Amino acid sequence: MNFATALAFALPLAVGIAALGSAIGLGLAVRAALEAIGRQPEASGKIQTAMIIGAAFIEALTIYALLVVFLFMGRVA
Repeated sequence: MNFATALAFALPLAVGIAALGSAIGLGLAVRAALEAIGRQPEASGKIQTAMIIGAAFIEALTIYALLVVFLFMGRVA
């Protein structure tokens, strides 16, 4: 198996793992935020703001992984 073939198999797998990790992290963050809001409803605005910022960072990591895959796909062709 040459380098291009190995890269062609590894790139979709890498995006899938990045998306799975992002989904797990986002689910844990939202769960923790909802539990915090349930315990202290008067702080829901601050909790929700922090959760949205954290979710944006989590999604940004997945987008970075996708960009790296697109960059390496140019080497396969």
